[in-house]
Amino acid sequence: MRDETGETQDHEAEEIHPLFRGAPGSTEFRKLRKRLVRETRAAIETYDMIRPGDRWLVCLSGGKDSYTLLAVLHELKWRGLLPVELLACNLDQGQPGFPATVLPQFLTERGVPHRIEYQDTYSIVKEKVPAGRTYCSLCSRLRRGNLYRIAREEGCQAVVLGHHRDDILETFFMNLFHGGRLASMPPKLLNEEGDLNVLRPLAFVAEADCDRFARAMNYPVIPCDLCGSQEGLQRMQVKKLLDEWETRAPGRRQVMFRALMNVRPSHLPDPKLFDFTSLIPDMSDFSEKDVPILREH
Repeated sequence: MRDETGETQDHEAEEIHPLFRGAPGSTEFRKLRKRLVRETRAAIETYDMIRPGDRWLVCLSGGKDSYTLLAVLHELKWRGLLPVELLACNLDQGQPGFPATVLPQFLTERGVPHRIEYQDTYSIVKEKVPAGRTYCSLCSRLRRGNLYRIAREEGCQAVVLGHHRDDILETFFMNLFHGGRLASMPPKLLNEEGDLNVLRPLAFVAEADCDRFARAMNYPVIPCDLCGSQEGLQRMQVKKLLDEWETRAPGRRQVMFRALMNVRPSHLPDPKLFDFTSLIPDMSDFSEKDVPILREH
């Protein structure tokens, strides 16, 4: 008998992907794992991400989110719910102190097909970005360009990223506060060249769940501060703001995310998004009897 995640309830202990080796046996962890699988599967289905037979380049940074992405996608494939080929990929960008052996060893020991690519984009970023400015924007563009190239070389149809619900929310507020536009990270995107999809299967998953999962699995998480990212970054400020709102009103993040999925163009003042010029009252059935009589007192 299979539950909503597609797994066999009676023999769960025997049916486990190597990425889940050493998983805690607690009820709490099993609920967490099932929730991650359920929410990831829901995002994949909601945004029609699957084309059976495709090959996905699963981008692995070594952070908690990408480990969670890798494990959950392999869980879905293990259960026969994801009919695509998965290739894990880590792009070593040459940051000082990056532990280059951690991910190759991790992936090899667990039998995960992978490609490790070294491209020293860090030196380029250091050269181009003025002192005191954040590296994130240029670093991301260089990383994305290399990942697109690798995907094409490997015959992949999709580049799969580990951005979760909170990333999507933070990007929305970054654009709102600093970019002057209503935009965020789409769960599914076609690149400018039109030959690759960019997918975010963790779009419905909370960051806190990724953190709990990676900690429980004791994955060798590599911190994202090797480049000396500043605490005063705009994204960190937005994250702090969302944390404060969540503390005051638990569940606020989920409510805001639902709002992003419930857009009413007619109630936003963007004339490119809605045809306001066609809103003309029909007076054909209007007559004088419909006008209230004003009496002087």
